[in-house]
Amino acid sequence: MKRVVCPGSFDPITFGHLDIIARASGMFDEVVIAVLVNNTKTTLFTVEERISMIAEVTAKFPNVRVDSWSGLLVDYCERNKISIIIKGLRAVTDFDYELQMSQINLQLKGVETLFMSTAPAHSFLSSSLVKEIANYGGDVSNYIPEPLVERLRARLALVNGGK
Repeated sequence: MKRVVCPGSFDPITFGHLDIIARASGMFDEVVIAVLVNNTKTTLFTVEERISMIAEVTAKFPNVRVDSWSGLLVDYCERNKISIIIKGLRAVTDFDYELQMSQINLQLKGVETLFMSTAPAHSFLSSSLVKEIANYGGDVSNYIPEPLVERLRARLALVNGGK
């Protein structure tokens, strides 16, 4: 069985993330979406909320499951017998950082990284950009799944004191 991990913060998951996940699910026996637990990083949604939202919008893929991890991703891979990391690339700037990470992951634990170019329609998308657009009242329904749009608006209203 060929298992891969697709790691990230997913705060929230976007159509760009889902593009990579959908394509990977067609190529591998199992895709594990690993949600990063990083207490030093400020996120809008809790890990549990992100896991729940991702599980909801990926339910149509029977070979995709959602988990979380803290620490080195390669240690997570080793514990879960995963030998490949899937990373989506939007632009050359992504590649610069991801190449360094892939090389150190290979050196540390022999874990390979496969890069997938994001579909052009999603190449500009990031969770940060989606949150910024939504924070200023912009329509994000073309960037994140419909079930998450209202959750994002509600959370931003709560964070912004009901504005």
